[in-house]
Amino acid sequence: MDTRWDGLLVNARLVTLAGDAGYGVIEDGALGWHDGMIVFAGHRTDLPAPPASLADERVDAQGEWVTPGLIDCHTHVVFGGDRAGEFEQRLQGASYEDIARSGGGIVSTVRATRAASEDDLFAQSLPRARALRDDGVTTLEIKSGYGLDFDNERKMLRVARRICDALGIRVRTTYLGAHALPPEFAGRADDYIDAVCRWLPALHAEGLVDAVDAFCERIGFTAAQTQRVFEAACALGIPVKLHADQLSDGGGAALLAGFAGLSADHVEYTSEAGAAALKQAGSVAVLLPGAFHVLRETKLPPLDAFRAHGVPMAVATDCNPGTSPLQSLRLAMSLACTHFRLTPEEALRGATVHAARALGLKDRGRLVVGQRADFVRWRIDQPAQLAYWLGGDLVSAVHVGGRVIVGA
Repeated sequence: MDTRWDGLLVNARLVTLAGDAGYGVIEDGALGWHDGMIVFAGHRTDLPAPPASLADERVDAQGEWVTPGLIDCHTHVVFGGDRAGEFEQRLQGASYEDIARSGGGIVSTVRATRAASEDDLFAQSLPRARALRDDGVTTLEIKSGYGLDFDNERKMLRVARRICDALGIRVRTTYLGAHALPPEFAGRADDYIDAVCRWLPALHAEGLVDAVDAFCERIGFTAAQTQRVFEAACALGIPVKLHADQLSDGGGAALLAGFAGLSADHVEYTSEAGAAALKQAGSVAVLLPGAFHVLRETKLPPLDAFRAHGVPMAVATDCNPGTSPLQSLRLAMSLACTHFRLTPEEALRGATVHAARALGLKDRGRLVVGQRADFVRWRIDQPAQLAYWLGGDLVSAVHVGGRVIVGA
């Protein structure tokens, strides 16, 4: 061997997720990394030399289960204030749409987010991102969308970048200017879309935008307005995502597929034709069981159609102040199993392999040679327990690029 590895984990039970099905378990496994990338993932007995001669840092996992780092591919963790009052309103019979039309919902969070300084917004948002990281998340998507003007959208995206630096995890930023219509544009949705498209080049030039998203819904923006946002993104070479078909079948999944988008998210009302379009485009369906649970929805995503067409299904928290105040991707996995009847293996793949694809990332999500050395050591007896336990402290250590950022 020409170069010593940076680190080597031995006596581990690896959940590699190699291949298209199964956990890909390797008992008595070893994991080696160099320059932040996996250079060995296999049986300890297949190591090319004694551990002491391979790496300076050697860790005995003592039989712990090891999975790829979890990837939360849809979150809104940067926001000001909270909406606990709306939670009470919904329990008293108000619908999400009722609250939104009366001045609550997204617009109420916009007021609180605009009022916060960048430092204050960072201080409010960091604990939420830290909770996700400490429960096994190593890559986190964060959307804007509560600023709804240039300065405040920029502020949100800057805070997202700061979270990356503060927590040592990978953060992907998504520009969601087309999230809701701000009060100053009341009755002028097309004018607002003009502004959203106009702000995008400057934000992208600052390195603040990894993807572009929109809320295509009857209380959001029309398909035609969404298409204009996507065209602006594509002109800059930025990939697109979409809040699609959450409250009605507005053809969002098919619209997203027409732009070869990364993912259609929510998708409760997506049609069979929409599922087929996602498959043809190579797009991912992102399931968000937290919002389904909090809103007490009953319309299930077309899971059978997704399976029949071979559409990859990711799982994410949708962590946000109004409809999914969920700060654990493991709990989202559990809810996906309970509400959507995913298997624990599907849920884990949804929070690793398919979540990476939903972010356009090919270098993470599995424990195989050539992938990033992002992995989590767990205090569990079998992989299904990651979705079985509702809460609890199961993390032994979180590694990003091989470096320990949580635990020992």
